[in-house]
Amino acid sequence: MDAAPATEDTRWLTDDEQRIWRAYVHASTLLEDHLDRQLQRDAGMPHIYYGLLVGLGEADGRRLRMTELAMKAKITRSRLSHAIARLEKNGWVRREDCPSDKRGQFAVLTDEGYEVLQRTAPGHVRAVRQAVFELLTPEQQKSLGEIMQIVAEGLQPSDAGADLPWLR
Repeated sequence: MDAAPATEDTRWLTDDEQRIWRAYVHASTLLEDHLDRQLQRDAGMPHIYYGLLVGLGEADGRRLRMTELAMKAKITRSRLSHAIARLEKNGWVRREDCPSDKRGQFAVLTDEGYEVLQRTAPGHVRAVRQAVFELLTPEQQKSLGEIMQIVAEGLQPSDAGADLPWLR
């Protein structure tokens, strides 16, 4: 897909907007790397896998439909399937067929996966707290939460034809 050509009506970022945008990209890239390294070191898994284990650990019966887990993780079904295969290899997750839908499957957090999550969570929480919350005042934390909620809502339209990762 070709990028749209610049036109006279292109609203370029102002210097301040450019500074803010680049600061966001810089910080989010470093944060993701920081959390990935911590989880690889402590549990031998990337951040995305940890998020899947958390999603399953919080679910009723430690199980979710694969489509629901993809939506919760904000990833494509293909990426989820690959991740679940890796987590199955580790014995942390298993798949089960959905009795009410022949094509549907559940991802289920195993007891071993739950133990890994329990062992890994304290270190991950420390890494998040150190990288984000300890650097911000309570007011900044509140603002960050409000801002990220607005951005997320803007990127997640509710119309039927929305192009969202878990629908691909």
